[in-house]
Amino acid sequence: MARESGLFRESDFMPKKKKITRRVSPKSGDPADLTFFSNLFSGIAEEMGVILSRTAYSPNIKERRDLSCAIFDGKGKLIAQAAHIPVHLGSMQMSAQAVLATFDSLEEGDVVILNDPFAGGTHLPDITMMTPVMNPVQKPGKKKSPRPFVYLVSRAHHADVGGASPGSMPIAREIFEEGLRLPPVKLRDGGVLNQGVLDILTSNVRTPEERMGDLRAQLASHAGGTKRMSEVLLKYGSLFISARLNELHGYARDLMKAFISKIPNGTYIFEDFLEDDGFSARPLRIRVNVFVKGRRVVVDFKGSDPACSGNLNAVESITWSSVYYCFLSFLVSSLKGKTDPFLNAGCFDPIAVLAPEGSIVNAPPGSAVGGGNVETSQRIVDVVFGAMAKALPNLVPAASQGTMNNLTLGGIDPKTNRPFSYYETIAGGSGGRPTKNGVDGVPNHMTTTMNTPVEALEFSYPLRVERYKLAPNTGGKGKYQGGCGIHRDIRVLSDVRGTLISERRKIAPYGLHGGKPGKVGMNQLIRKGGRQKLPGKTELDLKAGDIVRLKTPGGGGWGQPNSKRKK
Repeated sequence: MARESGLFRESDFMPKKKKITRRVSPKSGDPADLTFFSNLFSGIAEEMGVILSRTAYSPNIKERRDLSCAIFDGKGKLIAQAAHIPVHLGSMQMSAQAVLATFDSLEEGDVVILNDPFAGGTHLPDITMMTPVMNPVQKPGKKKSPRPFVYLVSRAHHADVGGASPGSMPIAREIFEEGLRLPPVKLRDGGVLNQGVLDILTSNVRTPEERMGDLRAQLASHAGGTKRMSEVLLKYGSLFISARLNELHGYARDLMKAFISKIPNGTYIFEDFLEDDGFSARPLRIRVNVFVKGRRVVVDFKGSDPACSGNLNAVESITWSSVYYCFLSFLVSSLKGKTDPFLNAGCFDPIAVLAPEGSIVNAPPGSAVGGGNVETSQRIVDVVFGAMAKALPNLVPAASQGTMNNLTLGGIDPKTNRPFSYYETIAGGSGGRPTKNGVDGVPNHMTTTMNTPVEALEFSYPLRVERYKLAPNTGGKGKYQGGCGIHRDIRVLSDVRGTLISERRKIAPYGLHGGKPGKVGMNQLIRKGGRQKLPGKTELDLKAGDIVRLKTPGGGGWGQPNSKRKK
């Protein structure tokens, strides 16, 4: 095992096989089982996330928690996902199904990794890991190896996976500039490490030790999840668990159908624009047509612009994730905490997504997609929310900041003389809501990552945070006004290279029902020679002492500014 380089085995954490301690009928008939088992499965995914964040090496995963963990059934359909990153919601299911399409079957001890955006991924820094969990109870006399009962999947944003610039988010024209691309491939085969795959990965990144540490953390989370899921199967048995999964799937499907049935039948259209792709100043149209009829909805992006030259192209999985997030948000808001929506694949069954091939919301293979995951996903949410605001005026908020304000910086740390790579998304204002103001300085919609604490950032990198505060008066006015953005100044303490990918620097977040737009954001480079306004998408070559200043957008306002609020 010396060649495992510290990547331990899941079998080290497996419970010893024993008889089932509780024999129950597959037909439960107990409504409480729905809540119990939904919380049980989502709790396993949450625990995986805790293990991953607490054992990770990089601040991006350890502090910002840029990760997601989920459980899928034998067909690759979502059973439960922890409350992690919304942009991973539908795309992780597509990754799981891509793995199952690649391998006829997975055996105990197998670990598959991938980051290919055209195989269910999002963008290259997001590395997905998938492991099978077998039924620990073998039928007497059965010789054939059992098929996996469920699959555990984690996805974590690795701060560098190679490519043209540190942080692997360059202003690129094709995916080959963005970093190492991994199709579904076994990192472990029957418990034996595939050293060649690991060597390829670590030889193509700027921070190989950090990548090893974060991969170990993902493996640790899968070990913990395998242990917990095996305990559940040992206690209740596979027949009983299968019955509960079918009930949960059906309940979630019926709940979404019931919600859709309350939306007035009709066609709802909205469009908004991405400002530019970093190469051309031409705005990029995203148009949605939402067709509601009975208990089904079709979300069609016909009329959206073709794929662009830059990296704002979204793969199909991103578009699916964004639409699913929107309708889950509507569903949860409508329930008002009265019942649990039981997030699983059943929620998606009544929703069809049509993304024209070759468009900016379903990019052709080879396209640069790094910004599609973080920026285009936000605009997809904006257009779906804008369309549904016409059908659900008392449920949908105004536009939030509509960007993740992506900043990457990298170079050589003078204290250690070793490479470093920093990545962060920066919060902004959320949109005013039908009953409340928007929230100041929070991540919005497709990201729920935390900030990198100043102490952790300055300890880990040759950077210094000189200003970090709310940007006053940036929220749009309204009956309920939008939340304020953030003002953040970062001084570099060594020469670094980096990129900045941001939106809503020209086109403001929209208000609704008479509410005013939020204020646009602003990027600046401050150095001894003065201040220079930076475009929304740019590459950075900074000298020690330079300051990067970001002021993020505010959310749009909701309702006429002079109308009275309900008490």
